[in-house]
Amino acid sequence: MRSLLSSSLLTWLRYFDAAARHASFTLAAHELHVTQGAVSQQVKNLEQWLGSLLFHRLPRKLVLTPEGMQLKLAVKESFQILEATLNRLQSHGKTEAMNLNCSPSFAMRWLTPRISNLLREQPELTLRVYGEFHLLDRIRMEQDSIEAAIRFDPGGYSDVRAVEFLDEWLVPVASPAFVAAHPEIQSPGDVPDALMLHDASPWQHADECVEWNNWLQAMRLPVPTAHTGQRFNMSQLAVSAAVTGQGIAMGRLALVFEDLQAGTLVPLFAKAVLSQASYYYVSVPNKNPQLSVIETWLVREGQAFTQHRNAWCRKHNLTLSPAPRARQAS
Repeated sequence: MRSLLSSSLLTWLRYFDAAARHASFTLAAHELHVTQGAVSQQVKNLEQWLGSLLFHRLPRKLVLTPEGMQLKLAVKESFQILEATLNRLQSHGKTEAMNLNCSPSFAMRWLTPRISNLLREQPELTLRVYGEFHLLDRIRMEQDSIEAAIRFDPGGYSDVRAVEFLDEWLVPVASPAFVAAHPEIQSPGDVPDALMLHDASPWQHADECVEWNNWLQAMRLPVPTAHTGQRFNMSQLAVSAAVTGQGIAMGRLALVFEDLQAGTLVPLFAKAVLSQASYYYVSVPNKNPQLSVIETWLVREGQAFTQHRNAWCRKHNLTLSPAPRARQAS
């Protein structure tokens, strides 16, 4: 059977990967030392080959379509596997690569942009991140050879080490163009159910619309008997739909913070509600010193982000309710 991975396709994927990471043809061109037009053309070739649009070309930014987001995840993981394998073959003396199993949206929007800082601090550390969000316990981790993971869920771990390193806050977000086109939405009670965009699986076994329902209940509003808005299987897909003006996503501040700062998304209302779920670093105790290195770094990064987030919220009159609580290791 002939392989689909021709030299042309591999080239297109390389250009797509750079454009997806930078959300810009221009920045991708700088990285690849080619022209902006070359990157644009190679991505266009890939889109024509697939028969699917991978980017929404906005005036100042590229925004991945749902198909583009799926391909970005696949290409990223494939390249990481290749890099990890090449590193092991190139230098047998290096520490074996450590796998970090992570919730996909959090890996893309919060973790990956910060990993370079960790690797600069710990040059001996070789880390491979791959996205999954299934429930974990000691038996599952040992069976799947998972030493460490990051999960977004309500916690309650009992037979593994689980450290909550970052809490999460929910606020409805939409694009500025969407807000301008819907002046009738002035208060939480004005949001039509059909325009609510949902992450249908925020954590395993969660109700499909739990995040919107939590926020509505905190606003003392009735919860729809049956939600009719679009559903996605990852928070990032719902957020991408909001960026392109398809509706209002229930934004998790850790995942939409860069979009809020850039003005790509805006909070519709001035109150963020504490999520039922937080981000946990989950590990099985063993003799690998890298486990504690990553834990210490995540706790520190979580604290730094929390301070930055809270300061931004105060400056922009976005209330966190109830007040942020102290985190404890479990």
